[in-house]
This record gives sequence, structure tokens and C-alpha cells, in this order.
Amino acid sequence: MGVKQDQDEEAYGKPAKYDPSFRGPIRNRSCTDIICCLLFFLFILGYIAVGILAWVYGDPKQVLYPRNSTGAYCGIGENKEKPYLLYFNIFSCVLNTNIIAIAQNGLSCPTPQVCVSSCPEVSWTVQQSQLSQTVEQVFYAANRKFCLPGVPGNMVLQSLQQELCPSFLLPSTPALGRCFPWTNSTVPELPGISNTSISQSISGLLNSLNARDISVKIFEDFARSWYWILAALGVALVLSLLFILLLRLVAGPLVFVLIIGVLGVLAYGIYHCWEEYRVLRDKGASISQLGFTTNFSAYRNVQETWLAALIILAVLEGVLLLMLIFLRQRICIAIALLKEASRAVGYIMSTMFYPLVTFALLLVCIAYWAIIALFLATSGQPQYVFWAPNSNLSGCEKVSMNTSCNPMEQVNSSCPGLMCVFQGYRSTGLAQRSLFNLQIYAVLGLFWTINWVLALGQCVLAGAFASFYWAFHKPRDIPTFPLGSAFLRTLRYHTGSLAFGALILTLVQIARVILEYIDHKLRGAQNPLTRCILCCFKCCLWCLEKFIKFLNRNAYIMIAIYGKNFCVSAKNAFMLLMRNIIRVVVLDKVTDMLLFFGKLLVVGGVGVLSFFFFTGRILGLGKNFENPQLNYYWLPIMVSILGAYLIASGFFGVFGMCVDTLFLCFLEDLERNDGSVDRPYYMSKSLLKILGKKNKGTPGDKKRKK
Repeated sequence: MGVKQDQDEEAYGKPAKYDPSFRGPIRNRSCTDIICCLLFFLFILGYIAVGILAWVYGDPKQVLYPRNSTGAYCGIGENKEKPYLLYFNIFSCVLNTNIIAIAQNGLSCPTPQVCVSSCPEVSWTVQQSQLSQTVEQVFYAANRKFCLPGVPGNMVLQSLQQELCPSFLLPSTPALGRCFPWTNSTVPELPGISNTSISQSISGLLNSLNARDISVKIFEDFARSWYWILAALGVALVLSLLFILLLRLVAGPLVFVLIIGVLGVLAYGIYHCWEEYRVLRDKGASISQLGFTTNFSAYRNVQETWLAALIILAVLEGVLLLMLIFLRQRICIAIALLKEASRAVGYIMSTMFYPLVTFALLLVCIAYWAIIALFLATSGQPQYVFWAPNSNLSGCEKVSMNTSCNPMEQVNSSCPGLMCVFQGYRSTGLAQRSLFNLQIYAVLGLFWTINWVLALGQCVLAGAFASFYWAFHKPRDIPTFPLGSAFLRTLRYHTGSLAFGALILTLVQIARVILEYIDHKLRGAQNPLTRCILCCFKCCLWCLEKFIKFLNRNAYIMIAIYGKNFCVSAKNAFMLLMRNIIRVVVLDKVTDMLLFFGKLLVVGGVGVLSFFFFTGRILGLGKNFENPQLNYYWLPIMVSILGAYLIASGFFGVFGMCVDTLFLCFLEDLERNDGSVDRPYYMSKSLLKILGKKNKGTPGDKKRKK
């Protein structure tokens, strides 16, 4: 038996040997994975170059601001006082064009468009008697400033023929920077267009843009309740911190209560299944009478279903009882490590707020990518072409329509209504030809930088908590600034190792994204074989991603402690865990169960408190604590719950990293030391008591070599 155990240990590497110079995270270390570090820096330089290229060629104003017929932006520059865009004849686009196509073309229509300071408020149509008057008399004198800029003092008839001024106005409301008519406005008589079709078009257009009203109401709700949302998030922060700090007192009872609760639920399930089985057995309801059916709810009325459920639950109950009996020592070790992790967090409180640094860095990575994507999507020079409302009129036959023109030059032509209008953006040029490749590069940069930031956080926290474990006398021997020292040490020596691990994870995630894209494109085919193959590939990549995350996490712990490169650290961590696989499984499940309960407690508590407050069900709080009047009371509740979940995840993520770090240190401690005066254990007294070990002398009895 002992020979077999030795052979198993040899298969997963030799146990760590005693090193008299080892006293926690190595200080004298060198840079690791230098090639990958250089590659990462070159990639970042390329990422910056892509950003500069996008900034030079991109023009995000076309997304944020509407354009008039000459291509000028409304709301900025010379049109700063004119933020809205008015269509002379909006029905030329809403009647003949799909709303999706309009949106894809930037809401542009084949009609003159002009920037205005405000949208029309009343319905108006040019009268027959006004055709012989001047533009000044009919439009400007009546404060109808809706003609194109620089319209000469022509007669109204000539201006309408050249489409320099609108022939009618409708009461409109601004939406997305454009003036859209009201659905209940009186529509003028237009040749060839019925009032019914106009009203339907306006109604459909406004319904598709109705989200603006909802967004305004949501903004109002946030403005009225933001300080109460912050108060709810503060409660979540306090609850998370208290839960972690109190684990040193309640971890043992809480774990056993949760285990007994699970056993109790399974026992009740066994009892319920037995009662259902007994009733159906007495009735004689059997699956032989039912046969095979696609109505799965019918199987609830046969005895075999409840018998199978009874057997499954009984097996689970028996397995859990056996695990509780035979693995009780390992469960006690897991509980002791949880208590020790709570102690570590209490001594190094700064680690609880390190997720704010990670969040800030992640925000920078995502914001930079979003800006690059926006600039790349809007890259290209504006292109202007000749356009006329009717190219078949006399004088237009000599004009080449849709040819390039300069909007700053005056159009001198006998063609009625000929204009130089904005058509779109050129797709030629360095940035435009390489647009797809640049977007792919930016996506790769997003994944790689995000994974690197997460790896940095894990390695820094591991270094800080390892300093706690390998201190002889706690807290006297803990370094003064363990978190700051670990941060600087990681950035100085192990940027390449973190980039290496992040790159491996990034490639797997990119492969998953590609598979999801292929699956989305092939959904219409409904080929069962293809879908099955894709599903298998997706499942394999999901498992691979989970394994790489697990391996990277433990590799970063070994890097933080010993300062070796990524491959060596990953190998040593994997071998160490495989030599103690049962302890790994028990600790992982106990920790997951406890942290799940903690998240449930924090998120559930904040959610219930927010629900009762924002719905006005908490009475007697006083005038200063009244719930605000909201359009959607569920909005601050959902935001509070989401924020509480993120806060709890951040705090418990730090605690989980602490548990994993202390666990690896504990396993190394067992292999390196034997409790003698020269080789005392670093673990806590509770762990020594559980293992039945003790130190024969204190570390101060004999000075150790550094």
C-alpha cells in the first residue's frame, strides 16, 4: 500500500524539499518570460498605433450629430445654435424605405435637409397667393427659418421648384436630433400620397423611436434615486466585509449548518418521493399503462418516475453521509483554512479594496477599445455628389448625376433643384482597406489586456497573502506594506509571465467567440449533424477555458511566491494539487458553498431592503427618508441588486484568492517542514491540532538562515 502511494506521488512529481533560506515570497528574483514580455509591449505599441490611426481617420461626430444636405453637422461649429435636423419632405423616405434601412444609412433621406434651432410647432402649407411673394416675406418675416442657408431673395415659387425651402411644415418633436412629425398632426394634401399612409408612416416611425421617452424617464428615476442607490451599495459593502471578517468565528458552525441543511433537503425529497410512490403504487398507475409519450408531464402520474427519483436522492444522501464521515478531517482542514483566510484579510485590509484598482484598469481597457471601435467604424472622408429631385426636367440632361462635387462651391446650372449633397464616406484609403483587420486587432487587444489585468490582480493578491502565511509570528513578521510590495514586485519581474498566461486564455476565448459566430450564422440551416458537432466543440472549448483559468490562477500563486516563469510555476502548482487531489476537491466545494451563501445573504438582503423602501412599504422613517416618486420603481431595485452582486463578487473574489493562496502554502508547508526546531511548521495552531502535529520548538529557539 505504501509502495503504491509512493508511486502515485512520483507520478505527480517529488514533494518539495526543505530550503533553509526560504521565508516566504522570494525577494531576490529575476524577470521571467522576457520574450513574451517584449511581445506584449510590442502588441501594446501596435494597439496604440491602431488607436492613433483610428483617431486620424475616424469621425465619431457622424454618430453623435446629424448632418444636413451639405454634410455640415448640426449642433456644433457654425450650426452650434441649430441642433436639430429638419427634412423638407420626410415622407419621401418613410413611405418608400424600410425603417431599418433608414437607420443603417444614418437616418438620411432623398430630400433636402437643414439644421434648425427648433422644430416646427404648428402645421403650415404654402398658399397659392404666396407663390408670387419673396422668401423674405413668406418665411423669414413669419419667423419660419427653415430654408437652406444663403437662399437669395427669390420668389417663393422659384425657391420651391429648386427645393431651397419647404412647401409645408408639420408640428414635430425632436428625436435622435431629428424633427419627426406628431402622429395626431393635420397632414396637408400632397399629390399622390394619401393621408392614411402618411399617418401610418409617422406612427410607425415614432413607435420605432419611442425608446427616447423611456430613456428620459429612466434618467429622471436615476436623478431622483441615485443617493438611495449609493446607500444600498454601501449596505452591500458593509455586509460583505462583515461576513468575511466574522468567518473566523462562525465558519465552522455555518459550514456544518449548510451541510445539515443540504442533507435535510435531500431527506425531505426522499420522504416526498416515497409518499408519491406509495399512493401511485396503491392506485396501480404504472408506466406500462402509459407507454411512451412526448408529454413529459404525464410521467408525474406513474410510480416508476417517483421510484427512480427516490433511488437517486437516496444514493446522493448516502454519498454525502459517507463523505461527511470519512472526509471529516479534510472538512475540518477546509474550515480552518477559511478561518485563517478571514484572519489574513483582517490583518491586510487593503486587499479588500484592491478590486477597485482592477475595476479602474478594466474600465480603461474597455473604454479604449470602445473608442477605437467607434473611430474605426466612422473612418473615411465625406463624399458629396450632384443630386436633383427630378433629373428628367429640361436642363438636367447635361448634368452627370451622382458624380463628385464640392459643397463649398456654388452650383450654377439650369437644372432645377440641382444640389451638391452628402452621400457617405469613402471606403478607400489605408484605414478603410484594412478596417476589418484593424477591428480584429482591437478585439484581440481587448481580450488580452482584460485577461492581463485580471492576472495582475490575482498575482498581487497571492503575493500579499503568501507574505501573511510565511510570517513566523503574526502579525509581527508580516511586511509593512505587503500589498504594495507585491504589486511593484509583480509589475517589475513578472509582466511577461502574466502576459503569457493571459495570451493562452485569450486564444481560447477568441476561438469560442468564432464558434459562437459560426453557430449564429448556421442556425437557419437546421442541420442536426452540424449543430451537434458545433455543440461538442463549444462544450470542449468551455471546459478548456475553465481548466486554463484554474491552472493560471494557481500558476500566478506560485509565481508570486517563488518568482519562476509561467510554465514551471504552472507545472509545480498542478503537481502539488494532484498530490493532494482529495483535499483540493473538499476545500473547493466547501469554499464554493460558503461563498454562494454569502452572496445570497448580501444580494438577497439588499434586494429585499430596496424593494420595501422604493415601494413605500417602510413607514415611519420621517420626511427626510421618504421613498422618491418614480416612473419605474423596479429600476433602482434592479440597479441596487446588480451593484450588490458586483460588490459581493469583488469582496468574495479576494477572499477566494486568499483561501487558494493559503491552501497552496499549507500544502508546501506540509512537504517542506516536519515540526522540528530547525523546520517548524508555519501553519496556525488549529491546523496543527487537526492534523495531530505540533512544533517541537518555536522559530526563535534557533535562528534560521536567510
